[in-house]
Amino acid sequence: MAGFVLIHGSWHGGWCFDLVADILRARGHTVVAPTLPGMGGTAEEMAAVTLDSWGEFAAQHCRDLKAQGAGPVVLAGHSRGGLVVSTAAERDPTAVDALVYICAMMLPDGMSRAEFKQLEGPNPAFDGIIRKVHDGVATEIDAANAAPVFAQLSPPDLVEAAMARLLAEPHAPRAQKVHVTPLRWGSLPRTYVECTEDRTIPIDSQRRMLHFSPGANVVTLPADHSPYLSFPKDLADALEGAIPG
Repeated sequence: MAGFVLIHGSWHGGWCFDLVADILRARGHTVVAPTLPGMGGTAEEMAAVTLDSWGEFAAQHCRDLKAQGAGPVVLAGHSRGGLVVSTAAERDPTAVDALVYICAMMLPDGMSRAEFKQLEGPNPAFDGIIRKVHDGVATEIDAANAAPVFAQLSPPDLVEAAMARLLAEPHAPRAQKVHVTPLRWGSLPRTYVECTEDRTIPIDSQRRMLHFSPGANVVTLPADHSPYLSFPKDLADALEGAIPG
């Protein structure tokens, strides 16, 4: 049995993993899916968030599972959560046994999410649902128009419930460069779950990241950007498959 720490993506919370967490727990695993500090908070709370602080938050959850004797610890991140996974693994690789990126930002050393976006092609549908709040300290999503971008293949009732729970997102972590090294982050086995029907981080962008950071085991799902809603069992299978032998 293993312990899983699941890190959500932008504008979401740990609740987005509920279906997957239930499947993994039914199989005997321990699962923690926290909501990152500052999400949906005041302008001051969101301004205080850094990628390093989120990385330490995730690393501490991994340490806690280790201390509880949960077994091998798998740290997984969805979308922007990949930045947090990389940062946590670089900070404390001893706390983690394997990494999983779920259509996530797996960036090379020295690149930020904002810089990677400049390398991507235009994505007007995605860009059109984002708006700045708190003088640019954070962004929020036009939830009324987000479903076709985030979850076009997912069950409509689950999508409606998820879109109603979206939160304002601190902007700073997206602008901060990821720092990873071969000896720390690179020492851990990685799985990348690519989602071929993703309209938020298109498959071409996902495969560009795989090219920038080779060495991951790749699992391919015919999923949208919300595989925890559209393919929860397959995603649970991929996470379980990442447990080191």
